[in-house]
Amino acid sequence: MSQALLERLEIAELVQSWALYRDTGDWDKLRQTVHADGTMTATWFHGTFEAFISAIQDAWRKGSSSQHFQGGTVVEVLGTKAIAQTRMTILVRGKLEDVSVDVNCLGVFYDRVEKRNGQWRIAKRNVIYDKDTFTPVHAGDTIQLSSERLLRFPEGYRHLAYLQSFNGGNVNPELPTARSEASVKLKLEAQQWLRSNL
Repeated sequence: MSQALLERLEIAELVQSWALYRDTGDWDKLRQTVHADGTMTATWFHGTFEAFISAIQDAWRKGSSSQHFQGGTVVEVLGTKAIAQTRMTILVRGKLEDVSVDVNCLGVFYDRVEKRNGQWRIAKRNVIYDKDTFTPVHAGDTIQLSSERLLRFPEGYRHLAYLQSFNGGNVNPELPTARSEASVKLKLEAQQWLRSNL
């Protein structure tokens, strides 16, 4: 097996590990998947990975319920840098008024990964959001949505953002979505980063 293939497999496993450790609350192992100075951007968060982990721990204590189901990962390696793109679904359970709902949001984890001191770890994570849906947990329940609130957010994560903002979250309305200018810019900047310092 070639060294290039081994490195791609190592990075793919790293990305898969991030989701499992985050969703099961294995904080120490989660920290081992990221660089200490790395950053994370999502609907409700932008900052360092350490601040992200702290926020997730707080949400766990308050009963937050979310999971990440991941599909295939494609990895492009150049020297000690790599870009990993992973198909994923964010699964969130929450409440709108007195109705329990599940939100499924499909997208791509878009990761910049760096090898430092012999270790591949995630240096920067962004998400490109494709589409999402609401589903009442209990058959027969109905949801009354505010069109004004729903239309504040782009189609790629509109329902996820609705739930998060309804429950007090501060949601960024300008994140990358499928085929958006923001996603084109994100990918271009990542490719420039990948090829810098060669």
